[in-house]
Amino acid sequence: MTEIFSLDATAIAGEVRRKRVSACEVTRTALERADGLNPRLNCFSAIFHDAAMSAASEIDRKIDRGIDPGPLAGVPFGVKNLFNVKGVTTLVGSKILQEAPAEKQDATAVARLKDAGAILIGANHMDEFAYGFTTQNAHYGPTRNPHDLDHSAGGSSGGSAASVAAHVVPLNLGSDTNGSIRVPAAFCGIFGLKPTLRRLSRAGAYPFVPELDHVGPFARSVRDLALAYDLIQGPDPADPFCLQRPVEPTLPTLERPVQALRAALLGGWFQDGADPEILAVTDEVASALGARQTVSLTGVAEARAAAFCLTAASGAALHLDHLRTRPQHFDPATRDRFFAGALLPASVIHRVRQIRLAFRDHLRAIFQDFDVLIAPVAPTSAPRLDQTTLKLGDREVPLRPNVGLYTQPLSFIGLPIVTVPVNRTNGLPIGVQVIAAAWREDTALRVAAQLERDGIAKSPIPAFLREGG
Repeated sequence: MTEIFSLDATAIAGEVRRKRVSACEVTRTALERADGLNPRLNCFSAIFHDAAMSAASEIDRKIDRGIDPGPLAGVPFGVKNLFNVKGVTTLVGSKILQEAPAEKQDATAVARLKDAGAILIGANHMDEFAYGFTTQNAHYGPTRNPHDLDHSAGGSSGGSAASVAAHVVPLNLGSDTNGSIRVPAAFCGIFGLKPTLRRLSRAGAYPFVPELDHVGPFARSVRDLALAYDLIQGPDPADPFCLQRPVEPTLPTLERPVQALRAALLGGWFQDGADPEILAVTDEVASALGARQTVSLTGVAEARAAAFCLTAASGAALHLDHLRTRPQHFDPATRDRFFAGALLPASVIHRVRQIRLAFRDHLRAIFQDFDVLIAPVAPTSAPRLDQTTLKLGDREVPLRPNVGLYTQPLSFIGLPIVTVPVNRTNGLPIGVQVIAAAWREDTALRVAAQLERDGIAKSPIPAFLREGG
């Protein structure tokens, strides 16, 4: 049964539907893998043994009765522990919420995957309140990278990415405010999608920065990524922030060749200080897509600074009561950044929104000339867990805030972005951002699929799995 986890979600569902394996067998194996690997990786904060087996039994009963179980029949998945799960307390990586009541219903994104036949096996570890890029949590410890246990899995959705990379589950749900899907996808060597802001419902997902929060999927193949995204799409009256756009399926478009693609490499800010190997890999992707131009955006530094301010201020406002009454129960790194945000005057936030509009309009003009832009996800591959600083050219800077150097300015204006893992035979994985214009997830996914078909983008198998671990 272990071999089934070399398959992607679409293939697993096909095996279950054809009764070559039961949903119960798949789920039982996934739970055993989660139990066995979690002490090593620390990627799950909770594993739902009874609920998962009950849901799997129902899938098998449907198949026996000739009822369509859905396109993800029997496929195990996990969710970052900021998505509500019925009957479970949503920790959001915190100590403060440990005694909060269990949730009364699933988050919309979780419910939609369950409705498609997927089996939720657990909630995944994360940075406290999603404020971080490394999933080094002061309360619950770090999530370790499946490719090297001494290195970070990235954050804040580190547990989600690690569980997919380690072949525990083929699908997972994360969130991205400043890079929290793209960074862990890159560090763990999997595909991740940050959709357009307001495209997917966030109902039942614990907020961090409502103006910047996105939810999206992780997978080991573009086909799975597109399928999960398509299933989560759709208007949701429970989330007034989600635009009431019709479902626009992307999966049927993946096989269409990308013709006359106008691609460009982002230079300037998005290359300054990056490790040479990061730049080489990004150039490889850009060249494969026929990118003949390098574009340097204006106002990137201001956009990133503005995103920092909005993140700190919005997070502080959300947690102000607990900051006043229980400051000792926060992760110190999270608490101090919230304190700083609470001191920002309203005039700063007004300026932040002006910068945001100007940077959005600048990118809109760029996308008049290009279909996709290519950039690194991070200036380095996954850092060591004991690493505290990062070399950016001849500068040494604090590690944690600067991991998101190349993701944060783009989150700020809500563009759809796919992280593609580049097929490296040695060393840690490297991820590249495929950036499209707003509402053009289909373009970013088709480009990612082309890179996957050409053998350039591929999710590598961790060494311990190749060695039978």
